[in-house]
Amino acid sequence: MPDPISDPLASVVALLKPEPSISKLVSGGGPWLVERRTMRSPFYCAMVEGTCLLTIRGRSPLMLEAGDFVLVPEVFDFTMSSIDPPPRGAPRLPLETGPGIFRLGEPDAPIEVRCLVGHCTFASPDRDLLVSLLPQVIHVRAQDRLITLMRMIQEETQSDREARDIVLRRLLELLLVEALRSVESTMAEPGLLRGLADPHLVLALRRIHADPGARLSVAGLADAAAMSRSTFFDRFRREVGTAPMEYVAAWRMAVAKELLLRGNLAIAEVAQSVGYGSASAFSMAFSRHVGTSPGAFAGNRRATGHRQWHWSSSQ
Repeated sequence: MPDPISDPLASVVALLKPEPSISKLVSGGGPWLVERRTMRSPFYCAMVEGTCLLTIRGRSPLMLEAGDFVLVPEVFDFTMSSIDPPPRGAPRLPLETGPGIFRLGEPDAPIEVRCLVGHCTFASPDRDLLVSLLPQVIHVRAQDRLITLMRMIQEETQSDREARDIVLRRLLELLLVEALRSVESTMAEPGLLRGLADPHLVLALRRIHADPGARLSVAGLADAAAMSRSTFFDRFRREVGTAPMEYVAAWRMAVAKELLLRGNLAIAEVAQSVGYGSASAFSMAFSRHVGTSPGAFAGNRRATGHRQWHWSSSQ
């Protein structure tokens, strides 16, 4: 595989292709509430000052305090509010007081809350798979580095400096990596972070991500993890949430999609890069997994433009 990345966490974040879309500095005073519906996009927030409530559909409310950071890799419905929210039917529209700067609640009330809020997109053609490897909600406390990164994203979003786009993408990648590294493994649900926290499973995961084109088997991965085959299989499925070879197959397809979109390799070369002995075997596996042939996938994605840019500070 060209330019292999052996670090599983770094490779997942890189393939997600995070692209910032909205970055806001929000302050609030008095009773206030913000509600969002049917978003299906990543959301993140760093609390600079004060306390508020974040309620995500289907989950208990989270109390966010100064120094807290929260990241939701895929959120649909959520509300943020003051600890004592306004009554039903009260006006909820935020007041934009400057580019990317919003005021919530009563305009004349003393400011009690300040936070940095952002939304982004994942441009990966395999976003669903990659998001499924991450915790549903990441909530960490006392993370000055994350707040610093969000301040940098906010400042860069409002600037008009050269190379702004690439700087923002790199800052967002750093934000995601730092957030994921901050999660205690005991708090994470089954997925990549739980696997990486296991001193045995991490050895197998690194082998998979270092070279998805290598000959990979349950027996070989169990040897890498210094475990018996049955123990390895059971622990991998319990901690990562999927069987080892199912993970391998899904990761190979994610890498294959990225290589196809680059457009600089023939299908036979892509097949070899992700562990298939022939272009025909790869094409059959890809078609089963994706629902279309490798050539059609690459052509359709290039024709429609697989990257979309949404820069806005007023949403």
